[in-house]
Amino acid sequence: MAPAGASTSGPTEQLLEHKSAILELQDKIRTRKIQLRGLYGSGLVTVFSILAIYVATVATWRTVDIGKVNRIAIPLTIACGISFIVQAIRENNRLERKSVRQLELELEIAEERRILQAKQLDFPVDQRQFSYKDSLPRELDQLRSEAQHYRRIHNAFQSVIIIGSLGTTTAASIADTPSYLKWVTVSLSFAVGVSAGFTGYFKYRERSFYLQQTADAIEQHATAFELGIPPYIGEENDNLAKLTKEVEALRVEQRKREQQLDQPHEGRDGTV
Repeated sequence: MAPAGASTSGPTEQLLEHKSAILELQDKIRTRKIQLRGLYGSGLVTVFSILAIYVATVATWRTVDIGKVNRIAIPLTIACGISFIVQAIRENNRLERKSVRQLELELEIAEERRILQAKQLDFPVDQRQFSYKDSLPRELDQLRSEAQHYRRIHNAFQSVIIIGSLGTTTAASIADTPSYLKWVTVSLSFAVGVSAGFTGYFKYRERSFYLQQTADAIEQHATAFELGIPPYIGEENDNLAKLTKEVEALRVEQRKREQQLDQPHEGRDGTV
């Protein structure tokens, strides 16, 4: 990426270079997320599959023949383990192993450079507002990506709570519970407690809901602006100013919600 102060090209070309660098970093972030999800996902699936096969085999030993199931589950687990090993080797041999957070930081810096370059050119306010409007799709993608991330975590913990609760109840209701089932019951109870604690403390569902709500509200305003429907029925410059104001108000409200969720219960209730 060319430095912000490069004089080998005109101001417009420099802005285009900054925009190209931003798009390239966004593509790198998407690719990096896919790589890490594949690596960690295959590793977790392998570990959970091994544990599931072991627990199911021990729990049904000499009572139920699950050989047919194991003949399918074991090769799939081995294949998943091989996939994890291959991806881990590729990750270790990768020349550029930047984390998603590092790439996001570079993206923020690149965007800041583009803004500073635009300010140096002293563009009119309406042009800056138009540029702000063009950045809304990326803002929507980021909000929805974060909402989906928190939703997945919440669903995972809820699945553990539901399955663990049913498994604990079933294991505890069996007469003459074997010793290994007692350990299974203890493990399930611990998993349920940990999942419930994390869900209640970090409030993943609420975070996902507020992020999705903010994204939907911003998209509604952007669509209304594009279609020229109320409240965007005036001149284009007035509509741009109004859109900028509404989106910024929604972003401020979202930050306030996140701060409230980060506070402990007593801080939100006003009691100690």
